[in-house]
Amino acid sequence: MSMATRRATGGALKQGPSGWFAAPALIVFACFAVIPLLGVLGLSFTKWDGISPISWAGTDSWLTVLSDPVTGNALIVTAKIMLFSYIVQAPISLLLGVFIAGHQKYRALLAVLYFVPLLLSSAAVAIAFKALLDPNFGLGAGLGVPALAQDWLGNPDLVLFVVIFVIAWQFVPFHTLIYQGGVRQIPASLYEAADIDGASRVQQFFHITLPQLKYTIITSSTLMVVGSLTYFDLIFVLTAGGPGYSTRLLPLHMYLTGFKANDMGAASALGVILVVVGLALALILQRLGGKDRNASQMEGA
Repeated sequence: MSMATRRATGGALKQGPSGWFAAPALIVFACFAVIPLLGVLGLSFTKWDGISPISWAGTDSWLTVLSDPVTGNALIVTAKIMLFSYIVQAPISLLLGVFIAGHQKYRALLAVLYFVPLLLSSAAVAIAFKALLDPNFGLGAGLGVPALAQDWLGNPDLVLFVVIFVIAWQFVPFHTLIYQGGVRQIPASLYEAADIDGASRVQQFFHITLPQLKYTIITSSTLMVVGSLTYFDLIFVLTAGGPGYSTRLLPLHMYLTGFKANDMGAASALGVILVVVGLALALILQRLGGKDRNASQMEGA
């Protein structure tokens, strides 16, 4: 056997068994993601109230869902929450992450305080804000400030902004933590060289920090945008989708269709739409990173 053949065989032996290490993860992914998704897809072509026997309905559930104006409104509400929550969360998270990345003791203390909302469940946060925003017994009435004693959750013109505020209050700490870790990976030598060149803090932020956080920004943005499709528990407890359909976003519409209207076929169709939208958004955001999106953010420093 030639030397080249032995090297090729040895390389194959070394690389071959390593593929089996991914098998457990693939099995878990198939059992808890792929198979349930295929089941939901199949259920979307049936008629089922959750109790009676399942009957084949063809595309009836899909036609019902796609022709329902409530579904269109739910998509619009979901898009609004996704857009406005991103506009609010992204810059605040980035600035806070850069700020608390410093090693001063007072910044470490502030970092701990910032992360407190991250320790609370969405249901607990919703219950707390629902009590605080109550026009009769909430914070505004207790302080005797009429401007704060409004029907924040009952006014269709205000409720969406209140929901976005509560979402930002809870999830900004998570993305702040991501940016803090990204900033601390940037070599200090870059800032030292910038100081020698006379660059100001603002110039260093735009010319060093932001470019070096490119992949961190893409990761945070992906989690932020796709995560906005999962704001079910918070909105369900806070507003239950009201008033009217003002905050009835797609996941909540899916739940109410399945468990309130007892139409599992239509709910399954909505679930498939939700998955497709989430995957499409994730792929689009990941494409923004380019072919080298998995490369280190330190590359080219």
